[in-house]
Amino acid sequence: MITKDTVYHFLNEKISSPISFMELATRLCLDSPGKRAAKKILRALVSEGQIVRTRKGLYGLAEEMSLVTGYFEAHSDGYGFVILDKPGERDVFIPARATFGAMDNDRVVARMENKRRREGQIIRILERACARVAGTFERGRAAYFVRPKSKAVPFDLYISPGDIGQAEDGDSVIAEIISFPTDKRPPAGKIIKVLQKPKSPLDDIEMIIDELGLPRRFPHAVVEEAKELYISPPEEQFQLKRKDLRGLNTVTIDGERAKDFDDAISIARTEGGFRLWVHIADVGHYVKWDSLIDKEARKRGTSVYFTDRVIPMLPKELSEDLCSLKPKVDRLAFTVEMVFNENGERVFRKFYPSTIHSNERMTYTAVRQILVDREPAARSRYEGLTGDFELMGELCNILKERRLKRGSLDFDLPEPEVLLDIRGNPEDIIRAERNFAHMIIEEFMISANEAVAEHLEGLETPNVYRIHEEPDPMKLDEIISVIARLGLMSHKKGLKTKDFSVLLSKVKGSDAEDVINHMVLRSLKQAKYSTTNIGHFGLASESYSHFTSPIRRYPDLIVHRILREILFKKHLSEKRAKELESVLPDIAFHSSRTERMADEAERAVLNAMRVWFMKERVGEMFDGKVVSVTPYGLKVRLKDVYVEGFLHVSYMTDDFYEYDEKHMSLNGLNRKKRFTIGKELTVRIDRVDMEEREVVLGL
Repeated sequence: MITKDTVYHFLNEKISSPISFMELATRLCLDSPGKRAAKKILRALVSEGQIVRTRKGLYGLAEEMSLVTGYFEAHSDGYGFVILDKPGERDVFIPARATFGAMDNDRVVARMENKRRREGQIIRILERACARVAGTFERGRAAYFVRPKSKAVPFDLYISPGDIGQAEDGDSVIAEIISFPTDKRPPAGKIIKVLQKPKSPLDDIEMIIDELGLPRRFPHAVVEEAKELYISPPEEQFQLKRKDLRGLNTVTIDGERAKDFDDAISIARTEGGFRLWVHIADVGHYVKWDSLIDKEARKRGTSVYFTDRVIPMLPKELSEDLCSLKPKVDRLAFTVEMVFNENGERVFRKFYPSTIHSNERMTYTAVRQILVDREPAARSRYEGLTGDFELMGELCNILKERRLKRGSLDFDLPEPEVLLDIRGNPEDIIRAERNFAHMIIEEFMISANEAVAEHLEGLETPNVYRIHEEPDPMKLDEIISVIARLGLMSHKKGLKTKDFSVLLSKVKGSDAEDVINHMVLRSLKQAKYSTTNIGHFGLASESYSHFTSPIRRYPDLIVHRILREILFKKHLSEKRAKELESVLPDIAFHSSRTERMADEAERAVLNAMRVWFMKERVGEMFDGKVVSVTPYGLKVRLKDVYVEGFLHVSYMTDDFYEYDEKHMSLNGLNRKKRFTIGKELTVRIDRVDMEEREVVLGL
């Protein structure tokens, strides 16, 4: 029977130039059913970007034609980059003239025009990331069109008179794209919603949900399927013996507002170290492959967390109840049991379905009060668990020290937290606390994720890995030159993983910390999901998968299912392995895409909260610090409130300023003022742009 592997191997090994379908069928000796199967396979391989069909109908390998596939990361100035599907490959720069109408996050095929400079042009769009555009409806002399709000959308959308609905000139609208741009015709769309100008912060969040096309509710059939799980709980997916761990001291540790408890932990001292149990919600027990709930979760990919709400990946019947590891009730879990010696080396691991009973729903604040502040009231209230928390803290310190020694990066990156009043208006924006309790959970989850990934990789099982590629060598040159000037490291030949870790520890608390942290962050690629394991650079981990949050991340649920299948069957059949190999790459790609879109949505909401909070503070003065320098101006973080604003060069009226790319600074030509990352200054809130959700500063 003809397979993808058969066709790909034939094109790779037997063919030196593009080939027609008839020649391929003849050389493979295909009968009529085989030809029909081959056509489907070729279509699939073309859609995946592994092979290319030329304008003359010939087929060949993409790599043989200097073609690459990946997703397009659009820049507001029109150009962009293709982030390749193949891990370990440098991004490809796409000039504005060569984007082929690609939009942000589209999956594309690009031809390499200059391999040395890694520059190319997009020749085909395999999959559109978005079918809707938010923008302003405008009436021209001879036509109607929508001007997109996002600068990453490189075209205006033509609207025919019959598709304008109730829109009037100047309205903010959502338009559905009817036809995407080609070399022969412009893009066209129709108005599907007219957006009202937001009158409150909550209205603005609703507008962002509309703009990004996020789901507000689950389809009725999905909710009904979730409710049925109360009436007739599913039998065990596989007849595995479920281990009873209800006798263990077990706790969850989460934020005050959390409702979906993915993970719980138990700990005990052993003769030579520690025994740690990481219990993860057994979502796979309830959510079967290709059920209605599963298909909806796969489509969403991840939960999205806003200031005032969560758009969950799973219906609340599961995310906040059946699967959530709530206290004082029995819950089904998937447990990772690990033993560590006194040096933090893992010497034993085991995985199994379990039944647990969480003693307490702990918060990060409460655990900090017990371990760091050592408050008598908190220690007395949780007297029966205090010894366990002390043990957790001890193991956390050992694991973290071991992780940093191997070269893991340790960014202490501040995050904003928006405090809302009773009406949902931002009352304050502060720096979110990240205390020792956060670190405990972080270290234990990293250990569990590594244990699962290493186990599956050792069995050579298809899997979805969480990978983080090494920085682009060209970007490292910039960091090395700055490091040399600051005298922070003596060698200039190159940076390795361990060098980054040493560097970050050296600059911690120094004046150079902001500069180096910013530069290192800029040099790093974004972590993503892949079926090819190349390790996780940021964690200095050779094998890493996401396993610990199946309530809110779809890849975690996939890894749960694969591990469960392995435990039940001992090994996967060749047929089952091929089935997984055919579906996992698309799941990994889609999950990476939905993660990026969730990040974009969360940033948009945070920016909205900032402008609403600063709206009444126009004209006030604030001390701040430069956190980013561009040719257009400075991004400044205010001290008294955790808000960032932009100081455009046109507002810096005391001099003419020139951008120095090498030193990442803005330099005054006459008065010789110099603005770099970390520079402290006083700014005025000149205005807030509610539409662009930007705080505009002046000196």
